[in-house]
Amino acid sequence: MADSTPRRFTRRTFLGWWMASLLTSTVVIGLAPILVFLWPAPAKGQKKTAIPVSLDKAMTELSPGDAIKFDAPTSPNSAFIMANGGGDNAAGDLAFGGFAVKDEKGSTHVFAINCSHLGCPIGLNATDKTFDCPCHGSRFHLDGTVLHGPAPAPLSDLSWKQGDNPKTIVVDGLILGF
Repeated sequence: MADSTPRRFTRRTFLGWWMASLLTSTVVIGLAPILVFLWPAPAKGQKKTAIPVSLDKAMTELSPGDAIKFDAPTSPNSAFIMANGGGDNAAGDLAFGGFAVKDEKGSTHVFAINCSHLGCPIGLNATDKTFDCPCHGSRFHLDGTVLHGPAPAPLSDLSWKQGDNPKTIVVDGLILGF
């Protein structure tokens, strides 16, 4: 036969449950902020699209060694998606500008403006025909390869195609916060 006497609620039982709940709530409060980084919320208000970009001159008019800087449209707020990466850049990262360039060999490239070292915006050095990073001194050939470090990898490409008119290219990107 089973014991039919009711169990007594003692001070020891109360303190055990109280300590267990206090310890559990402390752990939950401590881990909650970390969980946000482990499982981030999905990005809201972003739409992947092809972004038309107007250039100062047509890609076919570029001479070997020429480059044209362009920025992502601000209305609507847009960004370009890097096709590949290296160093601080990764495929799928965002760039807010780029360069359309014809290197000395005559090949046409479209690069993200982000340096592969720490993501600073590069600039065109028209005299030396290089892309230079003002932050840490990295230099790149016009084909995107590293000329001088600390950049560990070449510039990231942007996926693009020719637009409807000769002075327009269409670059893969995102419309942010629509």
